[in-house]
Amino acid sequence: MIRIDALWLAVGPMDMRAGAERLLARVVQVFGGAQAHHGYLLANARATRIKLLVHDGFGVWFATRRLNAGSFGGPHTAAPGAAPG
Repeated sequence: MIRIDALWLAVGPMDMRAGAERLLARVVQVFGGAQAHHGYLLANARATRIKLLVHDGFGVWFATRRLNAGSFGGPHTAAPGAAPG
């Protein structure tokens, strides 16, 4: 089992063609480095795909998910003044 103590959500869109190395480079650029047992969640501009990068203390784990119905609800998808949910 992979332990995740903290999860970071990127607010800007990410190119979903990126692989683990490019995502790790982006995490280092934004956060200054990937910390052990932390997960970094990134989404594309349309919020229909998400990628998760987890540092387990020895290396990185990488997962991707395409959302078949709807999109990943985040702060960038809400209309101004709209009630959540």
